[in-house]
Amino acid sequence: MTTHGDPEPDPDSSEPRHERTLDRALVHKAAVSEVFVTDVRPTGERTVRTAVQLPLVHAYYNDHVQSPATHDALLLLEAGRQAAIAGTHAHMRFDHDTTMIVDRFTFALDDLKALVIGPGPGSVLIDTEYIGEPNRAGRYRKGRVAQRYLVGGEPVGEHVMDVLFLRHRENDALRRAQRGTPAPLTSDYEDARPGDDPRRVAPERVGRVHPLNVVLAGELVDDAGASAEFTPSFRNRSLFDHVYDHLPAMTLVEGARQLALLSLDAPRTTHTVGIAAHFARFAELDDTVRLSAPRPGPPDEEGRVTLPVTFHQNGAEIASVTMTMGSLL
Repeated sequence: MTTHGDPEPDPDSSEPRHERTLDRALVHKAAVSEVFVTDVRPTGERTVRTAVQLPLVHAYYNDHVQSPATHDALLLLEAGRQAAIAGTHAHMRFDHDTTMIVDRFTFALDDLKALVIGPGPGSVLIDTEYIGEPNRAGRYRKGRVAQRYLVGGEPVGEHVMDVLFLRHRENDALRRAQRGTPAPLTSDYEDARPGDDPRRVAPERVGRVHPLNVVLAGELVDDAGASAEFTPSFRNRSLFDHVYDHLPAMTLVEGARQLALLSLDAPRTTHTVGIAAHFARFAELDDTVRLSAPRPGPPDEEGRVTLPVTFHQNGAEIASVTMTMGSLL
């Protein structure tokens, strides 16, 4: 199955192609430069295979100090999110008014060496299965999305999401019910959150080069663990591609990764190899968010360290993101 404006697929090839990106509306993005899905084709009643091209140059996803450089785990996570959304519209026939709300997810990379950046853009295939049952009206309200990532035909990772499918008006009603007041927008804060907080963590301590990609400030690291304030800049157009009324889940995951790197104090050799996240509430824009993690324990037999990161706002835990960090060697 092709999508809006795409040419008919080559009848001699059942594989999705890497020739050009999909319509940005199919992956809920404002900027074409933030679209990584290039094709999506059905492989069964509730399955699709999606082609993704990973960029060689990107202001956010390629802004890392790790050596050797690999395709960013959060880029692959975002590619999976886009593939899932594209599949719901192109194959599952979900209305374009449908929003996919992630309740929890797990993500694991099995082969970092296959993700080392080479001379050309990365070509990835993502197999996606939609698991769930429609209600009496024929609508899917909740379900599970299971994904497998392939590079060169070989599996390199897996991603599973538990999700809610809400129409925009339903999502707005949920937001009003949780807050009790209308939610402010990121566009209301851009001048107040320029990203030049003097308390901001030094980029090299969290594996970054550009200060705009740092999302932590006022860090405290001691024998008990690490904590910081979550302060992403709303001018970072990769993290905030369009106007939001909350802090997106992907930004929270970036915060958890940066706190993990800060805790391990080895940003040049440490890579993200696994993530397990649960989002209990929306992260609001008008209250301080703090994240914390205990002191890291010893590595496992594979040299990996698992670090649970919790997010608190207004006295309540709003999210937990457990990071598994490892080395390529």
